[in-house]
Amino acid sequence: MTATLYTDRSVDLSPIEEKLVAVIGYGNQAHAHAQNLRDSGLNVVVGLREGSASRAKAEQAGLRVLSVEDATREADVIMLLIPDEAQPGVYEQSIAPHLAPGKALAFGHGFNIHFGRITTPEDVDVFLVAPKGPGRMLRRLYVDGSGLAGLFAVAQDATGNARALALAYARGVGCTRVGVLETTFKEETETDLFGEQAVLCGGVPSLIQAGFETLVEAGYQPEVAYFETVHEVKLIVDLIYEKGLAGMRHSISNTAEFGGYVTGARVVTPETKATMRDVLADIQGGRFAEQFVADADAGFPSMEERRHELREHPVEGVGADLRTKLPLLQTRETEV
Repeated sequence: MTATLYTDRSVDLSPIEEKLVAVIGYGNQAHAHAQNLRDSGLNVVVGLREGSASRAKAEQAGLRVLSVEDATREADVIMLLIPDEAQPGVYEQSIAPHLAPGKALAFGHGFNIHFGRITTPEDVDVFLVAPKGPGRMLRRLYVDGSGLAGLFAVAQDATGNARALALAYARGVGCTRVGVLETTFKEETETDLFGEQAVLCGGVPSLIQAGFETLVEAGYQPEVAYFETVHEVKLIVDLIYEKGLAGMRHSISNTAEFGGYVTGARVVTPETKATMRDVLADIQGGRFAEQFVADADAGFPSMEERRHELREHPVEGVGADLRTKLPLLQTRETEV
């Protein structure tokens, strides 16, 4: 069965046109949501904590800024876009006391609802809209007249209008210019975490780092190793994004294609896939969430250690040096 892709042709903006939307936060995703909604003709406020460094940025963008409490009190739709680890505390202290029946609480990721870290009253709508990409890209594509594909889901439909409202929100941020798929909070959360960990932010960077180390340890120039294992990744990923895996392989040399078939299965083995299944089981069972929350509560000591290790890795120094010598490379990498 083919999933339905909802686009501007099939999505009505009217369920949200007369409502006030409060975007809580003004970071990676939040700044793009707030500006895109505003530019779609919707009434938007930004909710920030007292003394937030983001206040000036939001005001410079022409947005009205309120405290989180006042934004929640005034708004009909509250989109919570601060970091996952901070959401439960802010929700309990500044949002929950001001949620009135019939309002909608929205998320860009299902983590805290799915894992039970936020419990909502039964008389409010709860939905998510998750653009599939970083906020800077969401904003850039919207300004260019396009958009990012996304997902939407409804966890609680108190008013009978939550699904239409979620779709209208997705249109407001520009996702339906490309298309959105319907999912559930469970599916969005677990697949998103798995994709980040096993492929996008865990698997691919680890593969890149190991490839770089292998070449340098074999005596090849670090700069050459960087080009072969880091720089060219974007070029291949762009081909996959535009044409799919088969299309990418059709666009490269026969030597590269043949080598990929021969060697890919030697690097990503059945054991690798078994490990991926273990990763997914940890996500599904809540073990990753427990680990993440424990590290966050302790001030992220484990993550800070890993950040330090990465900053000190030779691939970072080589890349930084090359980017200063190749201005075009520096500009393109910084923009994304």
